[in-house]
Amino acid sequence: MAFRIVNFNDPIFSGLHDMFDVSDHDIEKSVNTPSKKYERDAKAMSATPADIKEYPDSYGFVLDMPGLKSEEIKVQIEDNNFLVVTGMRQREDEKEKEVKYVRMERRIGKFMRKFILPENANLDAIPAVCVDGVLTITVQKLPPPEPKKPRTIPVQIG
Repeated sequence: MAFRIVNFNDPIFSGLHDMFDVSDHDIEKSVNTPSKKYERDAKAMSATPADIKEYPDSYGFVLDMPGLKSEEIKVQIEDNNFLVVTGMRQREDEKEKEVKYVRMERRIGKFMRKFILPENANLDAIPAVCVDGVLTITVQKLPPPEPKKPRTIPVQIG
């Protein structure tokens, strides 16, 4: 039985390469270029500033959410270790008025922030309160585990 070593310059591969019309540049570009969803998420995350505070018994996450109602903000726990804040900021509906924007600087569209929670975060009780356009999320810390005490094992006489 004869074995043949095939490399990528083999006519079989060049035929497949031509058939699928894929250039080396396209392959390199698809591997090294982030997806559109990743780019949108990165923009959404960078446009939502946040402060993170650590207290002796909790962690505090403070995000600016000017002009948003509580129903426009979603706070979730994903995969038991990510705190995710998402929402949508929309332009005010001014169809009945004839409005011409002279300058438009306030950001609209999707926003999102993801935070990795530490292992001692209590995921069962996380309040989120939005007051005057500032969202405050408090994550309580779990008490430290009690040190293991030596356990006595009774010895039986057999």
